[in-house]
Amino acid sequence: MEQAKSLAPVQVHSGVAVTLALSMLLASLGTSIANIALPTLAEAFSAPFAQVQAVVIAYLATLTISVVIAGRLGDSRGLKPMLLAGLAVFAFASLLCAAAPNLWWLVGARALQGIGAAFLMTLAMALTRQTASKARMGRAMGLLGTVSALGTALGPSLGGLLIAVAGWRSVFWVQIPLAGVAFILAFFKLPDHPDKKTTRSVSMWSALNRRLVPNLFVNLLVAAVMMTTLVVGPFFLGLGLGLKATQVGFVMAIGPLISIFSGVPSGRLVDAWGSARVLALGLALLAVGAYLFAFLPNMIGIAGYVLSIVVLTPGYQLFQVANNTAALVDVPEDSRGTVSGLLSLSRNLGLIIGASAMGAVFSFGVGAEVLAHATALAIASGMHLTFLLASGMMVAAILIASLPVRGRVSRL
Repeated sequence: MEQAKSLAPVQVHSGVAVTLALSMLLASLGTSIANIALPTLAEAFSAPFAQVQAVVIAYLATLTISVVIAGRLGDSRGLKPMLLAGLAVFAFASLLCAAAPNLWWLVGARALQGIGAAFLMTLAMALTRQTASKARMGRAMGLLGTVSALGTALGPSLGGLLIAVAGWRSVFWVQIPLAGVAFILAFFKLPDHPDKKTTRSVSMWSALNRRLVPNLFVNLLVAAVMMTTLVVGPFFLGLGLGLKATQVGFVMAIGPLISIFSGVPSGRLVDAWGSARVLALGLALLAVGAYLFAFLPNMIGIAGYVLSIVVLTPGYQLFQVANNTAALVDVPEDSRGTVSGLLSLSRNLGLIIGASAMGAVFSFGVGAEVLAHATALAIASGMHLTFLLASGMMVAAILIASLPVRGRVSRL
């Protein structure tokens, strides 16, 4: 009786919410804070930019590879112990980064940091499902979305300030006490769940993946479109509209700011309306926003760009909260870590596709090997082609999400 009581989802109190939010913040901050240091690192280590990029790529690569492994370990060894292990790895790797004597030491330490971040990102989501009641799961997921966007937006500005004051090593030193605070909070605030070893049959596992395939595939498509805005946006604003770097940065910050303020309201809407209706609304806004991107910026310039992002970004937050909630709400307890890992994996793969494949589409649309030499008209042509494709991807996502589960899986 006591064991059943301890395993039941509870209403998330402030200590648990802060712990999981800080864990997610660290993972997203680790992704973005090092980017701003790349020029400084190139100078400090007398290395070409292509080599310095490995500092970012190593983190993203190991994070992507490790998310499902982190989820499986969470299911088999316990979500709380594995989150604590992830925080310890993240803190130790941050220390190695800060003390790196050469570039390749730093790259290796960043790879280890990415592994720790995979545990933070995946298990924070699984523990949110573990500790939140169904009635409040939407707003709990919305909080994670908010802090993830906050970490992404905060990274460049905080990193730039720290580098100016204390040098590049400070962007890694600052992550150590944050990870330490998260570790202490996790140890004392997160509930202990007794190990519950269950052997799930092959047929039961097969049914669970079949049910999740649509959620994962649509998650990949949406992430690819959102990454497209981050890759194509700076080129269009800088080369197509002729904005200065500071102006480009200001415009590019609008999306993350909207994400920060729309995450929790999106979660409340999921709790009130249900995940299916909010997911449909989010995908509709994403489709409209992508379509607007194909036309409005070329027609009315920066105002069209801002209007498009104002439509697209809330759609992303609505979708993300609703999709995560729908995927996790009825998942058995011994599978929540794995499912969270699969969600993270599909999102990260989508980000990679957005950066590579959609970037290639943009380059093809521009028609120039060196984008810096392209005319404003050519940049506009690439923008139009890329976001027409993106809007088509969102229409496909709507069709997949609207079909019955069996039909969706067979068509995929």
